[in-house]
Amino acid sequence: MDRTHIPGILAMAAIVLASNILVQFLFGNWLTWGAFTYPLAFLVTDLMNRFYGPRAARQVVLAGLVVGVFCSLVGTQIMGEFGPLVTFRVALGSGLAFVTAQLIDVTVFDRLRRGKWWRAPLASTLIGSSIDTAIFFTIAFSATLNGLELENMPLWAQEEVPLLGVGGMMPLWVSLAIADWGVKLSLALIALVPFRLIVQRRNTQRETV
Repeated sequence: MDRTHIPGILAMAAIVLASNILVQFLFGNWLTWGAFTYPLAFLVTDLMNRFYGPRAARQVVLAGLVVGVFCSLVGTQIMGEFGPLVTFRVALGSGLAFVTAQLIDVTVFDRLRRGKWWRAPLASTLIGSSIDTAIFFTIAFSATLNGLELENMPLWAQEEVPLLGVGGMMPLWVSLAIADWGVKLSLALIALVPFRLIVQRRNTQRETV
């Protein structure tokens, strides 16, 4: 492993670990605190891709996956009031969503890297975030997949409620997914600022060496 990749790997591991902890705490009615930390994973992946290429970015994704799987395994062994803190469906949805979305992010970024500076990080993050949200919430909470874990069906997430509190009646998990998706899209735009600053700073340092 190249030593220059270690900061990215550590950053990804820290983000995944923090997100797995913060996802247990609500922020309002439709979000968890984890929704604000997890999107930073795309920023780390894109920076590694810009500096070292897609192979290094995939190594960072693998590190994040390992940490995520470890956190899920620990969570399945901790019993809460309504069962394990992390159910099999949540663990499965989280792992598949993470690795799929991140690898697609790496591919999209690499194909757009020669365009305008903002195109690759914005497009890859928007696409990756959308895929991540769709995969995770569908697997973790959709009634269609209740057969995956009959003893821990997320009936609370399937309760019919007004969409985001104001729209037509939909399962609660749909509102959670839309709110999560909205935060990810917003942070994808905000993340362009640190992405640009970090890239410019690194380029300046290389020119002065």
